[in-house]
Amino acid sequence: MNESIPDEFWQSVEQFNTRQFYACHDTLEALWMEASDPEKTFYQGILQLAVALYHLGNSNWRGAVILLGEGTNKLQRYSPTFGGIDVEELIDSSCQLLTQLQQAGPEKVHEWIVQKEVNENSDLLPIITIAQSE
Repeated sequence: MNESIPDEFWQSVEQFNTRQFYACHDTLEALWMEASDPEKTFYQGILQLAVALYHLGNSNWRGAVILLGEGTNKLQRYSPTFGGIDVEELIDSSCQLLTQLQQAGPEKVHEWIVQKEVNENSDLLPIITIAQSE
């Protein structure tokens, strides 16, 4: 693990993976405001993914699509791994979700969520995994 990554970051990872997206946002925002690059942009990318998933939970297609795109774009420079995180996997799973949302469209996002049974246990939602080696 990267020693420059604080304990609060690992708390945000747990919050993200347990689908506590609003709490994850708050934890990462506090880190992001105090950080400098390269960590600052890394935190912001994950923060944007958390907010995107929060929006998805509220059937806010536009917010989810925009922030999934922005978050994955910010994380590209950290692939394949950064700070002990498998960034490549996070980007891949977020892009797969983004593609499915774009195909569903804003008018049908709620029906898509219901049909795909998107909830806190859904395999469609990205998770943050620990990198095997860095």
